[in-house]
Amino acid sequence: METTRPPASFFFKGQFLHALLLAVLLGITYVLTLTAFLADDTFAGWSTRAWFIASLAVPIAHQLYVWIGWRSQLCFGAVTNLFGSAGFSIYGVGFMLLFALRAVVLIALGCVDFGSLGVPMPLSTIIAVLFAIPAAYTFYSVMRYFSISRAMGIDHFDPTYHSGSLVKRGIFRFTGNAMYTYGFLLLWSIAFACCSQLALISAIFSHAYIWVHYLCTERTDMIFIYGETPSQGQDEQ
Repeated sequence: METTRPPASFFFKGQFLHALLLAVLLGITYVLTLTAFLADDTFAGWSTRAWFIASLAVPIAHQLYVWIGWRSQLCFGAVTNLFGSAGFSIYGVGFMLLFALRAVVLIALGCVDFGSLGVPMPLSTIIAVLFAIPAAYTFYSVMRYFSISRAMGIDHFDPTYHSGSLVKRGIFRFTGNAMYTYGFLLLWSIAFACCSQLALISAIFSHAYIWVHYLCTERTDMIFIYGETPSQGQDEQ
């Protein structure tokens, strides 16, 4: 199938709004943490403040990585031109490492800020489990019905995926945007499991910021690729 590419200017489409909304989210996060560093402990040699900054930096780096990877491939075929048929796999390794690092850094932040939320630990644990259930079902549904490759954006690399139909199985029966709606509740679960105020603020930032990615990057790309605005539950044939 022949690949139709957008103009070079498409690379930056939506990114001014992306930068603006990111600045707003960082400003709100700063205000929420003005009194949150009264006890600046350390974990693995890093201070509470350092872990918190890292917990914001990793999602930002991840979503910038995805924007650059998707748009450079969509506009110029840059990834496959550079790495050939291994291009998507190489991109995917970076994607998964940054994705996993989100949780790792948040867990470390929760450990160094453990118990700061002011919620009784039994209640906090129950809330963590309640958030973990839909998140776990989302990841199961992605692997069972949707595929990790499509979740990473293989439709930006392989036009044979463009003829897929909507997935209506698993959690996708309830919403087509399950990964962003429910999958990111895993971060909330980590924060409540650690009963950590800073981890919860970071989880909220990360969950809000993934919707900035959807609005400013993914939705625009889907309109170009599919000629409409499909949800994430686009099936593969």
